[in-house]
Amino acid sequence: MNHRKRALTCVCTLATLLTIFIGSAWGGDLPEVKKRGVIRHLGVPYAHFVTGSGDGMSVELVQLFAKHLGVKYEYVQTSWKDVIGDLTGKKVKPRGSDVEILGSVPVKGDIIANGFTILPWRQKVVNYSTPTFPTQVWLIARADFPARPIKPSGNIEKDIAAVKAILKGRSVLGKANTCLDPSLYGLKEVGAKPSSFPGNLNQLAPAVIKGDAETCILDVPDALVALEKWPGKIKVIGPVSPMQKMGCGFAKTSLQLRDAYNRFLERCKKDGTYSRLVKKYYPAVFMYYPEFFEEK
Repeated sequence: MNHRKRALTCVCTLATLLTIFIGSAWGGDLPEVKKRGVIRHLGVPYAHFVTGSGDGMSVELVQLFAKHLGVKYEYVQTSWKDVIGDLTGKKVKPRGSDVEILGSVPVKGDIIANGFTILPWRQKVVNYSTPTFPTQVWLIARADFPARPIKPSGNIEKDIAAVKAILKGRSVLGKANTCLDPSLYGLKEVGAKPSSFPGNLNQLAPAVIKGDAETCILDVPDALVALEKWPGKIKVIGPVSPMQKMGCGFAKTSLQLRDAYNRFLERCKKDGTYSRLVKKYYPAVFMYYPEFFEEK
């Protein structure tokens, strides 16, 4: 009898552990999130989207979304290298506009929200929300860099070509496997000397200020933060990409959760919540991309 009780106890314990493991290792669509009672926000500390101090534009939006759903909010810090795997359960590597699946990993979150640029290779493994923020990739240099900022021509392709011409023979820092990967913008092909920065994205501008490279590429949100943080020490030379957009990322299997977020975001735009958060964290962006916010 004791043997039977011990066997039954072991089976029950194993079942409980398996349930806990499955609940933590796999993501879920809207019904699963509501049943769990928690939405897990995958965030990479970056610019003013996720500051790393418990706030940021993306943090506040997902906290409000959690309240809207009637569930608790949980922040799960991740990295650019791991964030897609943490959402989808698949470790991936970009190959130009395509993507290679390298294997399976545990799922740790339900939504990516940290200034997540919409890129073709990412769209193959992640579903995006409606766009949440405008962006573009700019060339940044120290204030004493010999080239002047280009004069906008009104033609983005001409402006990009003018910036790339300045880069011939110049060192430029980017970050592999992110929206700041130099290979995405053909910098090597125009004679630049690109390299991938080993630190995090927030450290790119300071690296240029210190002289680790002559230039770097930054997207608009981080560039605006850098210009505010180090006034007079860096300058924007011009664009190396057309205008891009950012959004929140959802697993391909989480269509209901993505749609619920889109409805929530639309409500935030109508009641002024979205505009208030943009003004709080990125007041200068309205000057650069008024047409994006006029659409809202």
